[in-house]
Amino acid sequence: MSIEKARITLCNINKKDYPQIKTLMDEAYPDLGGAWPSHTIFRLIDQFPEGQIGILDEGRLVGLALSVQVDYQRFSNPHTYDEIVDAHNRVFSDSNGDALYGLDVVIAKSHRGMRLGRRLYDARKELCRQYNLRAILAGGRIPRYSNHCDEMTPMEYIDKVDHKEIYDPILSFQLANDFQVKRLLKQYLPEDEDSEGYATLLEWNNILFEPTDTVIEAKKTIVRVGAVQWQMREVESVEELMRQVEYFVDTVSEYQSDFIIFPEFFNAPLMGLQEHRNQTEAIRYLAEYTEQFRDAMSTMAIEYNANIVTGSMPLMEDEKIYNVSYLCHRSGKIDEQRKVHITPHEAYDWVIEGGDEIGVFETDAGRVGIQICYDVEFPELSRIMAQRGLDILFVPFWTDTKNSYLRVRHCAQARAVENECYVVIAGSVGNLPQVDSLDVQYAQSAVLTPSDFAFPHDAALNEATPNTEMLLFSDLDLDKLKLLHSEGTVRNLKDRRTDLYQVTLKTKN
Repeated sequence: MSIEKARITLCNINKKDYPQIKTLMDEAYPDLGGAWPSHTIFRLIDQFPEGQIGILDEGRLVGLALSVQVDYQRFSNPHTYDEIVDAHNRVFSDSNGDALYGLDVVIAKSHRGMRLGRRLYDARKELCRQYNLRAILAGGRIPRYSNHCDEMTPMEYIDKVDHKEIYDPILSFQLANDFQVKRLLKQYLPEDEDSEGYATLLEWNNILFEPTDTVIEAKKTIVRVGAVQWQMREVESVEELMRQVEYFVDTVSEYQSDFIIFPEFFNAPLMGLQEHRNQTEAIRYLAEYTEQFRDAMSTMAIEYNANIVTGSMPLMEDEKIYNVSYLCHRSGKIDEQRKVHITPHEAYDWVIEGGDEIGVFETDAGRVGIQICYDVEFPELSRIMAQRGLDILFVPFWTDTKNSYLRVRHCAQARAVENECYVVIAGSVGNLPQVDSLDVQYAQSAVLTPSDFAFPHDAALNEATPNTEMLLFSDLDLDKLKLLHSEGTVRNLKDRRTDLYQVTLKTKN
């Protein structure tokens, strides 16, 4: 056959295709009875037409994949072939089943070597996702085991196939298509002498599976974030600054954003309301307003129906100052993340202490974490968060010069790539000449992504105009993260060598 002339298309097979189906199956299974009788195929088509997939080459059937719906709990446990196909060659598809069971995949000899089997497996996976099924299960023969049964057990054989020391035409193919061996099935098909009656129970997990929820319980998969690139400006009162905050919350909420993020020390203009002897006194003065802003922004989160990351503010506790960010949920709940790593300026001029807890917060729009500016330059924190299921990392920052900004930006980009998550950075611009050490600022807020085909080529979903007050809106697809974790070109989280190294959080004494 000339490959150049091939016209390959996927289709759902019909009853009229049975003569071609019989030819394919007779060719593939001469030692196992050949093709199923027509009533078996017709029953499959009647009960589950979408699960019977064919490949046509200019109208000729050259491949097929047959499937049924089953109950996951039953068929993810030991079973035999007879529990799938009864003595009368009848296969029953359970329309209420929560898993797909793969029966046969057959490719015509004339078309082998063209990766058509992979195309059928991909079609099955897409069907599993569209039907919101938990997994694909299959009982897989191991036809080369009879050549090795005198020298190794079935599990040893499976292990060697997995490590590519032995090639098995069925198991090797299934492993290459992301199926995992769940268990060994004994006497699955006793007449299968090539496999010595054994089979593997294989499973492909649908990571996009969502249990049936009510609308109220359902989790969002597309999450909209609004980042505020905040203009530092002189203010005359606390009320004036609060009105500025509410203006942005109101504006962002009109775009149905799920999250709003403000920059680090966004309320620093308040330090200009009074004269201070030194910077330590000024930051302690600013801390007097933190609870007021936290409570007001929590009320805004409820009223405007958006989760608010409050940038950061100084918090006075037991005569110590911490740099703290609050996550004000639209439910009224408030979570707190303190800056862990303190810059030399913060430590010397403001005498700020570092926090000692790392949180990943469950929200109605994914699992999120917060790292305040300098913290994002320490990869251990993000890795610990990623191990807890992080979806979105919010980074409120304040930087004075472009090189300071680029440290934050480049490190945030690395965190997105290595932890396979979204990272949203939000900074402030403008100047405050009346406030020591806050006279100049540089920022270009951005939404950063992992680096793979499903994401922008430069791994930057959105960017603000540098040094301009503005809002940045972006829609984050959490399903893309799930697919990346399981099926990405590279899988940074999945492929970690935890047998060699690990990142752990020490417990406090």
